[in-house]
Amino acid sequence: MSERYYYEGVGRRKTSTARVRLYADGKGDVVVNGKRLLDYFTRSGDAERLLEPLKVVGMEGRFDVSVKVLGGGVSGQTDAVRLGVARALLKLDPELRPVLRRSGYLTRDARIKERKKPGLKRARKAPQYTKR
Repeated sequence: MSERYYYEGVGRRKTSTARVRLYADGKGDVVVNGKRLLDYFTRSGDAERLLEPLKVVGMEGRFDVSVKVLGGGVSGQTDAVRLGVARALLKLDPELRPVLRRSGYLTRDARIKERKKPGLKRARKAPQYTKR
């Protein structure tokens, strides 16, 4: 049994984690958690957003993409997959780093939910002050 060769990248955003594999000599098929791309990411623009790194380097349609994504919501998962695709492209060709960096695809978005503090209702919302 012959295994196809792939390049792997891991992307994270908020509480989502995506493991992305780019299979060489593909037809451009994208599978996310066992479903076709448009069946998993149904919101308009999400599918295009996560394939942007491939478009920037001019390699769309040259790879089959397999994604395993866990945790978070739709937006966090989309951005996690996009970072994973960009990191997998770096493993394929390290010369792509300046192009991907300039476009902002290699920067992990570090914004996560802030923890709730004691004595407050949420992370920063204080109970309403009452004079009497």
